[in-house]
Amino acid sequence: MPLEWRRGDYVISDDPSRVDAAVAHAFLARSYWADGVPRDIVERAIDGSLNFGLYHDDEMVGFARIVSDYATFAYVADVFVLEAHRGRGLGVWLMETVVAHPRLQGLRRWMLGTRDAHGLYEKVGFEPVRAPDRWMEIAPPDFYTAAQGGDR
Repeated sequence: MPLEWRRGDYVISDDPSRVDAAVAHAFLARSYWADGVPRDIVERAIDGSLNFGLYHDDEMVGFARIVSDYATFAYVADVFVLEAHRGRGLGVWLMETVVAHPRLQGLRRWMLGTRDAHGLYEKVGFEPVRAPDRWMEIAPPDFYTAAQGGDR
């Protein structure tokens, strides 16, 4: 059963059928972290995640997705609020809703990556990695544009 949270004219829902993949793709394809991402990749990512849509008048204006085993670990990805709706505390509310979601309680570790939103995530309990020397990644630069021959 999907869950919903309301604040004024805004609704957050974890109903996967409400996610507007076109809105998510349009934003993500221009973002610094997923520049050039193909639509089918966004759709597959949505299909494999717990999704939180932020809606105003039934139009998706924000989004967050969680990749998790629902027992020990959650990775926060693709968080955004469209520019026209920023400055209203919606990003904080979206993340408060994410970390309070019933399916995500009792996890040992949450992770995320950000270049410029540290202050937002700190408001809901995130902090710098305590032992960065223990973490590794595979993250080729410009992955989506390089995979498409360098041009979009």
